[in-house]
Amino acid sequence: MIQRKALDYLRKWKNSTHRKPLVLRGARQVGKTTLVNEFSQEYDIFLKLNMEKGQDRLVFEKYDDVRDIIREIFVINNQIIRDVPTLLFIDEIQHSKQAVAMLRYFYEEANHIHVITAGSLLETIMDLRKISFPVGRVQYLAIRPCSFYEFLDGIGEIFDLNLIRNREVDIVHERVMKHFHDYTLVGGMPDAIVQFAEKRDILSLIDVFASLVSSYKDDVEKYTQKDTTIKTIRTILDVGWTSAGSIISFEHFGNTSYRSREMSEAFQTIQKAMLLELVYPVAETQLPLMPNFRKQPKLIWLDTGIVNYSAGIYKEVFSVTDIQDVWRGRIAEHIVAQELLSLSDSLQTRRVYWKRDKKGSEAEVDFVYNFDGLAIPIEVKSGHNSKLKSLHLFMDACPHNIAVRVWSQPFSIDIVKTQTGKEFNLINLPFYYVGVLDDVLSNL
Repeated sequence: MIQRKALDYLRKWKNSTHRKPLVLRGARQVGKTTLVNEFSQEYDIFLKLNMEKGQDRLVFEKYDDVRDIIREIFVINNQIIRDVPTLLFIDEIQHSKQAVAMLRYFYEEANHIHVITAGSLLETIMDLRKISFPVGRVQYLAIRPCSFYEFLDGIGEIFDLNLIRNREVDIVHERVMKHFHDYTLVGGMPDAIVQFAEKRDILSLIDVFASLVSSYKDDVEKYTQKDTTIKTIRTILDVGWTSAGSIISFEHFGNTSYRSREMSEAFQTIQKAMLLELVYPVAETQLPLMPNFRKQPKLIWLDTGIVNYSAGIYKEVFSVTDIQDVWRGRIAEHIVAQELLSLSDSLQTRRVYWKRDKKGSEAEVDFVYNFDGLAIPIEVKSGHNSKLKSLHLFMDACPHNIAVRVWSQPFSIDIVKTQTGKEFNLINLPFYYVGVLDDVLSNL
């Protein structure tokens, strides 16, 4: 069993005096149901409903009083009503408009029942059916693919995991980098991690990834009712993986005949399903960071392991010793993007990159990270400090003196001077420390 970071959030939610029904959001197969089943062990009573089942849906169609609904739910689950900690899990809630509406009454009139809901393609299906969660009566938790640290837990490398958390890796740097290389290959989908933990065989994961991608393609008709959009989405799920980590253009994306507007609409629909994120540029070097949606976005898929399989670069990633040597550094950048997103439980978290807003002067920084009121530039690059020209330009324009370079070498901090004479601290962060980035920045 993989110990997910989200369990800590759920425990705080359980003990909160301001607890509301919790909606889990995440792509298919990221482990939402497994997480709830694990968390349910901390309750005396665990009640389950699945809104794909007619009998379970009928509970919300028969009654309009939450007390009657609760009595029926106990009966369906063969449980006697007792005054003990009770968790109710409503799965696939998007199939019942009545169940969604009733969440407000669980909050207002039956808050002693702890309610968690989840569902596949929540936003897309609810948009189609014109269903919305009661405003102010629910809270949300993003469930994403496993982070590197959850991967280590899943494959039983607890000793090295504790070394990372305590930032004591230097002696075993090469060994931990080998783990991160494996993580880059396997990715963060729970089924892939469990299979890898059992067999330690990368090739055995091909069937897992094939099944995942097939399930995403099978869902396409659930995303939209527009025939043109359905075809465009299928095209993206066929050819879009090879553009992972790249700045893309919607017009004729993937050498297709699709125009910008229809391709943009299809991408936005897939983004709602949390299969990808369109990462837009910012021109600012301090907060607030305002993404420019008129500029070209960078395409980041939900999981690097799936990208390796779908883009056909598995052997290339497997054969290198430094992941920065693969695909012109795009896989390294993609896995860092995945790790950065795992630092947050919020649905509102969005990654951004920096693009200099000056005519005739091209400069880009891979990511900009919001930390403690500072816009921290992050480059995923090896090489000498003097070659980080875009990073130097960012630092010349920003009001602080902290920058991050993610690389394959051990941790270090350099004092670097830009061409204008500004000195700044360049944190050379090994890939395996991205998950403790906040601690590193706090201790600087």
